Amino acid sequence: MTEGASLLVVDDEPEICEILLEYFGQQGFKVVSACSAEQARPLFEKKVPEVVVILDIRMPGEDGLSLARWLRDAHPNVGIIMLTTAADVVDRVVGLEIGADDYVAKPFDLRELLARVKSVIRRRHKADPTEIAEGRIRIGVCELDLDMHKLFDASGREVPITAMEFDLLRVFTKHPNRALNRDQIMELAHHRDWDVYDRSIDLHIMRLRRKIERNPEKPDTIKTVRGVGYMYVQ
Repeated sequence: MTEGASLLVVDDEPEICEILLEYFGQQGFKVVSACSAEQARPLFEKKVPEVVVILDIRMPGEDGLSLARWLRDAHPNVGIIMLTTAADVVDRVVGLEIGADDYVAKPFDLRELLARVKSVIRRRHKADPTEIAEGRIRIGVCELDLDMHKLFDASGREVPITAMEFDLLRVFTKHPNRALNRDQIMELAHHRDWDVYDRSIDLHIMRLRRKIERNPEKPDTIKTVRGVGYMYVQ
């Protein structure tokens, strides 16, 4: 990725790339664009700075979902915002399942997209250095490092998590043994601007269970509280 770039737009529609290059450039972002997944991949061969990728799901050749899956595995600290059509509910669900941070439906408002980019960047910032070090907390079969914003398995290997997943884990560890509904979870995670639709929180919880539970099918760390929401059992 070009050194210092903060935003990568991947879309096969040249006019969308041009609009986003101009708009985000005016907002002070350093912007790079690619017209395909194949063109975007080589940009990540060098050291990747803090970057948010605005990625169209529907593209010729390798689609956006495939690229997002590769990005999440190869570069877990990259922020990913998926561009979808209003009718692409299944694609939005799959995108969140593979680790996208957010999605925006086409046609989109530029100010809304800017707000979502800023939100993803905020969530991916390291903890404020003035905060008291909180250390690691055991959660399920893993350990959550609240200072480094990282999750580690029992052998000490890092388990890739998205910024949203980290924020959810931090909320649960700060409110153990308490049933939280979805609105409370989002408010405590400071994501009131997150566009929550029916399954978004549930999908993130499902992904987290695969990473921290001994048996994700019978979770004993993050339990479902029927009619309420979820509870972290300490």
